[in-house]
Amino acid sequence: MHAFAVMEDDTVLRQIDVPVQEPEGRGVRLRVLHSGVCHTDTHLQQGHYDLGRRGQLRLADRGIPYPLVLGHEIVACVESVGHEVRDLEVGDVRLVYPWIGCGQCHRCAAGQENYCTSGRSLGVNRHGGYAEFVSVPDEKYLIDIGGLDPSWAATLACSGLTAFSAANKVLPLPPDAPVAVIGAGGVGLTVVGILAALGHRNICAVDTNPANLAIATETGARTTLCSDGENSAADLMSMCGGPVDAVIDVVNNTQTAEIAFDVLAKGGRLVQIGLFGGEMVVPTVLMPLKLLTVQGSYVGTLDELKKLVQIAKENTLPRPPILPGNLTLEGVSGALASLAAGGVPGRIVLSSPPGNQ
Repeated sequence: MHAFAVMEDDTVLRQIDVPVQEPEGRGVRLRVLHSGVCHTDTHLQQGHYDLGRRGQLRLADRGIPYPLVLGHEIVACVESVGHEVRDLEVGDVRLVYPWIGCGQCHRCAAGQENYCTSGRSLGVNRHGGYAEFVSVPDEKYLIDIGGLDPSWAATLACSGLTAFSAANKVLPLPPDAPVAVIGAGGVGLTVVGILAALGHRNICAVDTNPANLAIATETGARTTLCSDGENSAADLMSMCGGPVDAVIDVVNNTQTAEIAFDVLAKGGRLVQIGLFGGEMVVPTVLMPLKLLTVQGSYVGTLDELKKLVQIAKENTLPRPPILPGNLTLEGVSGALASLAAGGVPGRIVLSSPPGNQ
């Protein structure tokens, strides 16, 4: 099959040919219909994460295999199934849960495959959705999205799931307790929408782009703050009427982490989901004195994705703008460049050319 991959120590996307194998056991091969474009893809393209004063974390040193076919927000059509598959037929359209674990450790046994240290995540540890086909090792990772717009449904596998899992870590709170969302790009807008869908009313969205903040208001934010980096913590607390009960940091660089920590109320919780990188230096005495919690959150579980899809089917989930594109070499390269440049107002979703669907 044709696929679009990045090479080790080379940021240029290239078309490669990948052998297509027949699925075995509970495995399934699917033809890719839609593939969302995520900021994680830009980090994989660059080949490293920023660790602040500790330098860079090279992904190849972490065992990420290159050349790597990116893409982990996948809606696809069943093409072929293994002999043990029971609940799928050729032609079924499904959303793919990509955060697949080893299947052997205690985390996987508990349904926390996204915690697995020997993960087999599609588009990260094995070839993903920027290709004609994708192979999934077990039918349990395929979710029926009947009734949903498939291009939007693709984004639920990462941005939607990441937002849902983060919201679950700060809620329940009183509906009018202030919650700040730092970053109002595609994922941040999804966080705002999911918090609103779960019944939270007092959401403040923070961003540097007024256009994104206008969309955040439409998506469910009660207040917004256009931050220029000067006095941002004081401005945010003024906007919220005082310290905030929770912050979800979708950017999570050195500057936003400091702002997020500084605005927390006593007993407050900071959930960090962004991968922009940097470091966080905090006064340690404030952690016990203010009973603070700082927690990382990485995507979510298979069960959480199933619950999120059900919420979407109930028409209670606001959706960010979907920016369409073509699943071609030029389409993937252009989308990644746009994301790296910043300011994309929503989510980019690439679709296979009509002849390939």
